[in-house]
Amino acid sequence: MEYKFSKKLSELKPSAIREIFKSLTDPEIISFAAGNPSPESFPVEELSRISADIFARFSTAALQYSITEGYSPLREEIAKRQKAKFGIGTDGDATMVVSGGQQGIELACKAFCNEGDAVICENPSFIGALNSFRSNGARTVGVELEADGISIEGLEKALKDNPDAKLLYIIPTFQNPSGITTSLRKRRAVLELAKKYDIIILEDNPYGELRFKGEDVPTIKSMDTEGRVIYCSSFSKILSAGMRVGFVIANEKIIQKMAVAKQGEDVHTNIFFQMLCHRYMTECDLDAHISRINALYLRKCDLMLDSIDRYVPADKVTFTRPEGGLFIWGTVRDCTDVSPIVQKLIAKKVAVVPGATFNCDTSAPSSCFRLNYSTPSDEQIVEGIKRLGEVFAEL
Repeated sequence: MEYKFSKKLSELKPSAIREIFKSLTDPEIISFAAGNPSPESFPVEELSRISADIFARFSTAALQYSITEGYSPLREEIAKRQKAKFGIGTDGDATMVVSGGQQGIELACKAFCNEGDAVICENPSFIGALNSFRSNGARTVGVELEADGISIEGLEKALKDNPDAKLLYIIPTFQNPSGITTSLRKRRAVLELAKKYDIIILEDNPYGELRFKGEDVPTIKSMDTEGRVIYCSSFSKILSAGMRVGFVIANEKIIQKMAVAKQGEDVHTNIFFQMLCHRYMTECDLDAHISRINALYLRKCDLMLDSIDRYVPADKVTFTRPEGGLFIWGTVRDCTDVSPIVQKLIAKKVAVVPGATFNCDTSAPSSCFRLNYSTPSDEQIVEGIKRLGEVFAEL
C-alpha cells in the first residue's frame, strides 16, 4: 500500500543522532555522538528513597490525572529558583511544566507559527528544535554563529528578509551543538532587535546550570520587561533525562495558549516525576548535586581537550573550548563536507555527529562535527580521541 503522509512530515528526516545510535550496537565503537548526561550524574539513592515514600504515602496523587500546567508545588519551586539564580520572572509571567524542554519548544511554535512562517535560528542549531519547527510547517532560517554568539548583522538581515518570522530561537549558553556562549553585548543586541522587528524570542537554556569555568552571563529573559521572551529549560541535565520534566516561563497569556496546545498532546506531564522533582528540590541539596556534576564535567572536558591537544593535528582541525555544557565543536580546515571523514571515523570505531545534522538548510554540507564528553568513560575519551587524531593525520 502507498501511504500519503502529511506535507508537514513527508520531507522530514529522522534525527541523524538517533540513527547513529542504531549503529552503536558494536561494543568496540567509542561514541562521542550522544547528548546524554553522564550516568554518574544521577542521584539514584535520593531518588529511590523519595520514590518509595511517594508511593507509600501519596500513591493516589502520583497515579491520577493532574492539571495541564503542572504540579503546583513544583511550579512554585521552579519559579522561585529561576528568580533567585537567573533573575527570571515578572508579575506578568507564569510557569508551566512540560514533558522535557523539547515540548516547550514545540508548544511555542504551535502557539505562534502558521504554515510557512519563518523561525530564525542560530546556524548550526539543536536538531530537535529544528525538526519541531519543520514538523509544524515553519521554515527554519539560519543566521551564522560566531565565536561569541549569533551574528548581529546577520540576524538583522534575516529579520528584514523574513517579515513573516514569528520566533527567534536561540541557545545563548553552552549552545548545542557548538558549546559557544553568547556574550552579554550580543544578548542585549538580540533583545533590542527583537523589539525593533516585533518578534518573540524563544530562549532555550537546558545547559545553563552546567557551568564549570568562567562567570555566568545574564539570561535574555532576565532583561525582558515586556513579555517578549519565552524561556525554556529542563531537569534533564541536572537530575534525569529519562524523567522528561522541563518547564517554560513566559507571559501568562502565552502560557495559557501553550497549555491549550499541550492538552491536545499529552494532557499533562508525568505527575509522579513532577512530584519526585519537587521533593528533591525541597528535601535535598540541589546546588551541591549540580556542583558535583560540574566537577565531573570539568574533568571530562579537560581530559578530552588535553587529548585533542596531544593527538589531533592542530593544522587540520580546530575545536571550541567550552566553559560548560556537554559539547565540543570541531571545524576541519580546507573542507566543505565532513561526511567522508565521519565515515572514516566509523571505520576506526569512533562515532561523531556530522555538522550538517544541525544546519537550518537540510541540503547544505558542513565542515564541522560535534563531540560529547559527558557520556564516554575516561578511557574511551583518550582512546577515541587518539583514533580521531590518527584519521586526521592520514588525510
